[in-house]
Amino acid sequence: MNTKEENLQAFSRLLDIMDELREKCPWDKKQTFQSLKNNTIEETYELADAIENKQIEEIKKELGDLMLHLVFYSKIASESQYFDIGDVIHGICEKLIYRHPHIYGEIKVKDENEVKLNWEKLKLKEGRESILEGVPSALPALVKAFRIQEKVKGIGFEFEHDSQILEKINEEINEFKKEQDPIKKEIEFGDILFSLINYARYNNIDAENALEKTNRKFISRFRKMEKIAKNSNLDLPSLSTDEMNELWEKAKLEN
Repeated sequence: MNTKEENLQAFSRLLDIMDELREKCPWDKKQTFQSLKNNTIEETYELADAIENKQIEEIKKELGDLMLHLVFYSKIASESQYFDIGDVIHGICEKLIYRHPHIYGEIKVKDENEVKLNWEKLKLKEGRESILEGVPSALPALVKAFRIQEKVKGIGFEFEHDSQILEKINEEINEFKKEQDPIKKEIEFGDILFSLINYARYNNIDAENALEKTNRKFISRFRKMEKIAKNSNLDLPSLSTDEMNELWEKAKLEN
């Protein structure tokens, strides 16, 4: 592992390379906040994939790509005298110190939940009118629901038992069944999903990860099902539902 001094040298080297690319490379010179945005989102998802697959070497590479983007945005901003990378780093340092009074101040906490509660209270003192202001509007809906629920939990807006959430899920399902209007039915279905995500979160299950694992499991089984059909000289699209289900069960046994 590198020493702190070596890490600082590595970061300085990245800043120097960024300066040179911005000055000499035609592509790098043309980039803006807006042009980089989608690439940054893509890099974030690639990091998430590497983490999910526990690919340590890929995690390192994807972190490097994200680090480049952070430096890139800061370089663009510095050219218009908005801010530079030092301002960015000092800003997050000050925020961390302010939001950890149990480390840098006199506040005492007994557990993680109290830390989160203090964190949300401090955000409101910073001028936010709602604790939900920090939830990005562009987040995927499933992730956004999880973050909303985490935020309101931070100030104590939470069910006392998961059985209460199960009751809420059943309530939402019944409302969905009764609704006939297509637009309202969609809203009721959203309520079911929101409650299911809440139940998962309450039980320390990441709903996004859980769904992705199910997606991958389904893809794996369906491909095995296709393979079984091919090896048996069967045309999958022409099979009946019962015949497809029989192949599906065979594919499950191969897992």
